Amino acid sequence: MVAKKSRVVIIGAGMAGVTAANKLYTAAGSKDLFELVVVEGGERIGGRINTSEFGGDRIEMGATWIHGIGGSPVHKIAQEINALESEQPWECMDGSSDEPTTVAEGGLVLEPDVVDPISSLFKNLMDYAQGKKVFDESTEIVCNGEFEYGKLGEEASRICASNGGVGKLSVGSFLRRGLDAYWVLTKNRDEQVNGNGNWSRKLLQEAIFAMHENTQRTYTSAGDLLTLDYNAESEYRMFPGEEITIAKGYLSIVQSLASVLPPGLIQLGKKVTEIQWQPENHTHSGYESDTRPVKLHFSDGSVLLADHVIITVSLGVLKASIRQDSGMFNPPLPRFKTEAISRLGFGVVNKLFLQLGSNHPPLKSHDFSKFPFLQMVFHRADSELRNKKIPWWMRKTASLCPLYHNSNVLLSWFAGKEALALEALSGEEIINGVSQTVSSFLSHTSHSHESCNGNGNPEGNSVQFSKVLKSQWASDPLFLGSYSYVAVGSSGEDLDSMAEPLPSDDSGSATSSSPPPLQILFAGEATHRTHYSTTHGAYLSGLREANRLLQHYQHVGV
Repeated sequence: MVAKKSRVVIIGAGMAGVTAANKLYTAAGSKDLFELVVVEGGERIGGRINTSEFGGDRIEMGATWIHGIGGSPVHKIAQEINALESEQPWECMDGSSDEPTTVAEGGLVLEPDVVDPISSLFKNLMDYAQGKKVFDESTEIVCNGEFEYGKLGEEASRICASNGGVGKLSVGSFLRRGLDAYWVLTKNRDEQVNGNGNWSRKLLQEAIFAMHENTQRTYTSAGDLLTLDYNAESEYRMFPGEEITIAKGYLSIVQSLASVLPPGLIQLGKKVTEIQWQPENHTHSGYESDTRPVKLHFSDGSVLLADHVIITVSLGVLKASIRQDSGMFNPPLPRFKTEAISRLGFGVVNKLFLQLGSNHPPLKSHDFSKFPFLQMVFHRADSELRNKKIPWWMRKTASLCPLYHNSNVLLSWFAGKEALALEALSGEEIINGVSQTVSSFLSHTSHSHESCNGNGNPEGNSVQFSKVLKSQWASDPLFLGSYSYVAVGSSGEDLDSMAEPLPSDDSGSATSSSPPPLQILFAGEATHRTHYSTTHGAYLSGLREANRLLQHYQHVGV
């Protein structure tokens, strides 16, 4: 009699799910151990990796960057499959390494001596928050010159760091403490910027600082940095080396991993509606307890029994699943799991692509034949000095830039409530709003070393767009957002709790009455303590859960 193989069902065909399937399918002897199935609720593989095309360019609607090439498993795969080169233009963002053009609302082009000190201050503060720098009371910084703002920024960072990290401090409050310390060290220097009536030096400094905060919002998916935990920030790890995009598209990585799986192993359009499982001291009616312990129900009415289920859905979907009226898990998940799911943050980040119109005029005031890498410095949303024609949802957008040198496709990133608002806007509304914004910045310009009232040259040219494309991660029921972050009130321990299987694998102490172990396993970026929010974190979590099952069967001697 042939022994029954254990059935492993993986929910989700994104990076974590496909990686786990790849590992389980290719492991030595696994074909004698497992019957493997991957079910995907959507009509494509990739999950939050979604390579597409726009304006003739290859673009990423979701995951975009390899965050450090030194030791990254994603970079290694990309090299192996020759995905880092392409004849088709792609979202390589080579212009982002150039000196950006920073413009304040109203058309004031900001010189480096205005921007750089605040940029250095922000970077120093984030280095302290992320543990790249450690406060050392023995280190002293002496400011000899009256306007040595770079040194003052370093000193302000140290002062703030020496008082930070106590209690439930947020990254947002830590950053603002640093800016306040900087201002204390630069007292009595709130002069006008060369006669510009709309911008004093202090207003500009705060607005430049806010621009960097808004970039950080898109990095972390925290719509408000006041909700981003300070103490956990130093646990996050990046691989060393440069950050790059993938020429042949991020989806090529997932497709490569999936290519070893036989046809039909990944089943698309299979949306799970209920997961019945058997914790200790719990029995189900409806199926025999001596069969496979997990029963999956799908939206098409079908069911599937499994010995083990690896859940790789987003934290957003898990948050929705633990609501009282959901019924996704039957019985509900244990308290330690639901509390971790509730405490951790899960935000929304969306990308907006805009194609310049074919009759797009040259930007005479800058002598640019093409669009610059534009950093936008806005007035506060409640300022009487703001341009009221600029829509509120544009005011926390830090940059607008070409996908590569001389590309006619521009990209902006949105986070939080602005990203949510973007999803509900029509293409016409987006084009009008962005055009009004860009016109305020580029059509009428002066330099911060010139006398200007902020209204600029009225003979400037407007910018014209022909079409737009946006991501909509929050409104997609298969994702309900973009990626996770450690919120104030949660910690890295919650990420570890996310990774805990149910029931745990206590093979050495199991009895005949114990529930079958490892019925439900969890993978995905929100289950990795140090690499959450990344594709490589998702990859590593998929490997972790596949190896957990392989080690379990090796341990029990099957």
